[in-house]
Amino acid sequence: MVVPSVIPFRSRKTRAHGIPIIDLSLDRSQLSQQIVKASEEYGFFKVVNHGVSEDIISRTERQGSEFFSKPLLEKQGAGPAAPFGYGCKNIGFNGDKGELEYILLEANPQSISETTKSISSDFSRTVNDYVQAVKNLACEILDLVAEGLLVQDKSIFSKLIRDVNSDSCFRINNYPPISTIDSSVPNLFDEQYSCNVKPTRIGFGEHSDPQILTILRSNDVGGLEICSRDGSWIPIPPDSNQFFVFVGDALQALTNGRLVSVRHRVLANSVKPRMSMMYFGAPPLNASLSPVPQMISSQNPRLYRHFTWGEYKKAAYSSRLADHRLNLFKNQL
Repeated sequence: MVVPSVIPFRSRKTRAHGIPIIDLSLDRSQLSQQIVKASEEYGFFKVVNHGVSEDIISRTERQGSEFFSKPLLEKQGAGPAAPFGYGCKNIGFNGDKGELEYILLEANPQSISETTKSISSDFSRTVNDYVQAVKNLACEILDLVAEGLLVQDKSIFSKLIRDVNSDSCFRINNYPPISTIDSSVPNLFDEQYSCNVKPTRIGFGEHSDPQILTILRSNDVGGLEICSRDGSWIPIPPDSNQFFVFVGDALQALTNGRLVSVRHRVLANSVKPRMSMMYFGAPPLNASLSPVPQMISSQNPRLYRHFTWGEYKKAAYSSRLADHRLNLFKNQL
């Protein structure tokens, strides 16, 4: 039986809205300012002219589609997700569920090859090519962030995910189509749901990404929404040729709150399958997430105490999706 998640609409309205679009072919000084502004105001933007080849993108999507079309027993050969491998419906270890199946991989060639050996060598090679390409894109964006923030060391953020011990990961989500309403789902017009809440099937519940930066690409099926600063949900039109960039909690901490991680969710209400691919750029486990010195001043005192990515990751994995985990690491003034 599938039970829909219930979202209060009095506190979470939905509205259409434009989102920042960053053209990476522009002059570098323009780019750095545009990226910082988008990251401050939305924590999210779309990039065009990104330089990742269409061949790599299409090959990875094809490999993902072929994997998810396999019989369940074959897919389970790449699992269970603990945390890496194939998973279905269960998100994490704290009771969160969604209308999806996924494969989560550690973003290094050896680990990808080992975890996906039950799938195919073509899958491993293709995913490794894709991960390297989007990792380079993430590093380029992070260098531009540092320039826009006037940080002296322009690689201060990117070197964290270029590190050989980076804890970055790669995930492919598949949201099967929901074409009919299950008889177990409450009637959308029942009186008890008429004013305060609206039942909605959740593909992936509201959350922010704990890492530094997320690079997302999906097919042409909608469902992604981001939460704006005023609490409204902004539907994001799909664009299978471009990438979407999310500021993560770690970058919020490193910039002392100047850049803010974006809360987002995926609604599973389409009649077509939705597949998305996410690269999560993360630092090594022992890397400090203390704000960089240039982000602290008498006007902008330190917001977060010293902690490592390993400490924060442990807190993230032991909490529910919707929890605001960074609040646990606020500096005690």
